[in-house]
Amino acid sequence: MKNIMSLWLITSMILLLGSCNNEFEVNDPGKLVPKTVDQDASLPSIFINGTQLHSQTFGNPNNPMVVFLHGGPGSDYRNGLNVRQLANDGYYVIFYDQRGSGLSQRHDRNTYTIQLMLDDLTAVISHYRTSSSQQVFLFGHSWGAMIAAAYVNTYPDRIRGIIFAEPGGFNKKLLDEYGAASRKIKLFAESTNDIMYPDQFLSGGKDKHAILDYKLAIISGFAYAPGNNEGNEGPSPFWRNGAVMLDRLVEIAETEGFDFTTNLHRYETRVLFIYGENNKSYGLSFAQKEAAFFPNAQITQIDDTGHEMIHFKWNNIHPIVLTYLNSLR
Repeated sequence: MKNIMSLWLITSMILLLGSCNNEFEVNDPGKLVPKTVDQDASLPSIFINGTQLHSQTFGNPNNPMVVFLHGGPGSDYRNGLNVRQLANDGYYVIFYDQRGSGLSQRHDRNTYTIQLMLDDLTAVISHYRTSSSQQVFLFGHSWGAMIAAAYVNTYPDRIRGIIFAEPGGFNKKLLDEYGAASRKIKLFAESTNDIMYPDQFLSGGKDKHAILDYKLAIISGFAYAPGNNEGNEGPSPFWRNGAVMLDRLVEIAETEGFDFTTNLHRYETRVLFIYGENNKSYGLSFAQKEAAFFPNAQITQIDDTGHEMIHFKWNNIHPIVLTYLNSLR
């Protein structure tokens, strides 16, 4: 952690000195982090629900749909792209960077809400769906798995099946439990906000997205540092973080709380939970706590991997996920 912070300080100083006469240029598109879809027309995107999202699809549009929900909040779908192999198995695979995340369009922090994330998912499904009878499956990783739970908790009749890859917690209590066990640096703590919003080195007010996204990328290295509790083998690829979106949803969680479990008992279709053997913070016991909210759940361990299992051990996950999906068609 000391080395990471030292790198951040050195890099920030270099950038400051290189732009002291034109500080506004630091936040210009493409200077610190990749451009978002509204800044780069060459990126694949869709317009839904008042925003522009970075999005890609694989497979026949008329096949059963699998919507991949990436982690975060604020990350992107790049480390989940192995899931596109399901397109070769007869599925229409949808990826999108969530609002304010990855390469999707940025917005004012006060516009972000959990319900808006669910509305976006509804709009994505509607945008790509070719018929009302087309089956829709959700495949969520970490925060994305939490969104999947929130969605089916709100709309239990819309989704044919769900794959949960280590959800962070379906309610505030479980999220706090997981966070305390997994994070060497608390992403939800005031100390992290102090790191994300210092003006001493790079001036980053709360809407200077590029600067804040850059800083978040720098401090995120703890997640794959040697000996990390989540069992991550190393860094997994990403395009860009969404720091403002993360900060806002964390604020909502801390001030308002949340509970995505109130109606999960109404979802009677079997769901699939997968977890990494090397994630000391999750494990079978945590999977069982979350699976218990559903009437019918399957829990499967993925050997010799951690939280980023979809990137590092997809070959082990693929047959399990495919068997589950095919059983519900």
